[in-house]
Order: sequence, then structure tokens, then C-alpha cells
Amino acid sequence: MITGVVIAVLVIVLVALRYTGRGRARGSGGRGLKRRFGPEYECAVAREDGDVRAAERELGERVRRHGSLQEQPLSPEVRQHYVAQWEAVQERFVDSPQKAVTEADALLARLARDRGFPDGEQFEEQLAALSVHHAYFVQGYRSIHAAARDQSGTEEMREAMVEARSLFEALAAERQVDADRRRRPPAPDGQGHAPWPLTTRRHAKGGGT
Repeated sequence: MITGVVIAVLVIVLVALRYTGRGRARGSGGRGLKRRFGPEYECAVAREDGDVRAAERELGERVRRHGSLQEQPLSPEVRQHYVAQWEAVQERFVDSPQKAVTEADALLARLARDRGFPDGEQFEEQLAALSVHHAYFVQGYRSIHAAARDQSGTEEMREAMVEARSLFEALAAERQVDADRRRRPPAPDGQGHAPWPLTTRRHAKGGGT
């Protein structure tokens, strides 16, 4: 009789430990996803109308599909070519903002493809893969992709260009950006915007002030 009671108690304890372990695993997974995706985690929750579990399932699926992707290096010549193209697009923004954001969107798609991400013709899949490896910068790509297709105002397009530049710099970097730097976009200037040389050019065109 005593032996039976002991066995029953042990079974109850083991079952309790099993479910406790599952709960911890789920919590750890959620914290891990939140840490990994940062602002993209909040975007995913918002897209799921606040359903955290649905958002975490979707983000977990992104990691499953793209977590093992290895970013391909760029040769110095190709890297310099992309840098020159991006600078030309920024300068073109002064006179033709819509054309500039359209070109910047296409440029990011090509650069991501050359780094080993899915082809830009499948934007959502490319964005999902980028979010796994550059989660803190993909919102800029999403913004400029939308600006390239919508009738956005000039200020909205300028902000999209500023946001997108962070992803461009991460993809065009000579070495893979470490995890801590991925979480720190460029420091804003006194007006709340990331530094952008177009400001200087705009003043120069207006009379050299």
C-alpha cells in the first residue's frame, strides 16, 4: 500500500515537472524571439492584432526557414559599386524623390540577393529572411518599398530613405555587423533624423547657406 502511494506521488511530481518545463521553454522561446527580432517582434504582434502566440509562431517559422542562411561576401569591387550607386541615388533625391526611392528599393533588393538572400521579386520572402539576420534594420526596407509604390509625400520619402540606409550599410559592410551594432541604428541629429548628406546639398542649391 505504501509503495503504491509513493509511486503515485512520483508520477504526479514527474508530470508537474514536465509541464513546468514546457512552460519555461515557451517563455524562453518568446523572450528569445523578442530579443532576436527587437522592433520587428512588435511589428509582428501588431500585424496579428495583438495575438502574441500567432506572432511568435510566424517569427519562429521565419527562423526555421532562414536561420541557417549564410550571407555571401562581396568583392571589394562589387561593394564599391554598390556604395557609389547608393550615393548617386541619394543625390538624385534632391531633384526627383519618387524616382530615387524607387531606385533605392530596387538597389536594396539586388544587394540582398547578392548577399545570398532570396530574390527581391519575392519581396515578402526576402524581407522575412532579412528580418532573421538584420531584424533591427528591415523596417527601413519595408518603408522604402511602400514609398516606391505609393504616392507618398516628400518628407515621408526622405524618412524612408534615411531608414533604408541602415540596412544598406549593414548589407554592404566589409565584415558582418555584430549583434550589438545591429541593434543600434545611426544616432539622430538634433532634429530627430539620422545624419544624411542631402541636407548639405539642399542648402547649397538654395544659395550656399
